[in-house]
Amino acid sequence: MNLKIKNPAPTDSEDILGILNNSPDTLRRIYKTHFPMVLQMVMNNNGSEADAKDVYQESIIILYNKVKAGDFELTSKLKTYIYSVCRRIWLKKLNQLNKKECELKDVHDFLPVENDLEQHEMRDLQFSKMEESLLMLGEPCCTIIQDFYMRNRSMQEICEKFGYTNAENAKTQKYKCLQRLKKLFFQL
Repeated sequence: MNLKIKNPAPTDSEDILGILNNSPDTLRRIYKTHFPMVLQMVMNNNGSEADAKDVYQESIIILYNKVKAGDFELTSKLKTYIYSVCRRIWLKKLNQLNKKECELKDVHDFLPVENDLEQHEMRDLQFSKMEESLLMLGEPCCTIIQDFYMRNRSMQEICEKFGYTNAENAKTQKYKCLQRLKKLFFQL
């Protein structure tokens, strides 16, 4: 006789740790486990399955970014947190469509998460502004900044790539590029 022992479901803390460690299994499991409640909430409130998928995806991105930022503290069940974020996102979308305040028919308990969502939107806005500033910066500055800050290349590697006489000259150029980037960013 072949018996399979089923592993107990991971705790919320284990799921948060899984997100922190970039575990695709954790994200997949969270998606499968909590999506049905979001689908039900969106469908009960004038939405479609596609709307529910969009809302849920956005909430998982918010959760992922919060956990990765290192300042996330789960003060409720993960299910409640996800539902609350999805609820807030769906309310905001409905309000944009209807141009008036809406009330949702809730299927689960929820937490007020307005601040989390606003912080996420502000961060997205700043990332967009930074991306636009980088594009306006031009070459070689754009590549130097991306190589150093995003690709974690050393000043020596940048020096060799761009043909500077030494790493100090490359560092000086990076500093000048950074000053130009700051100026562009704050002008937008």
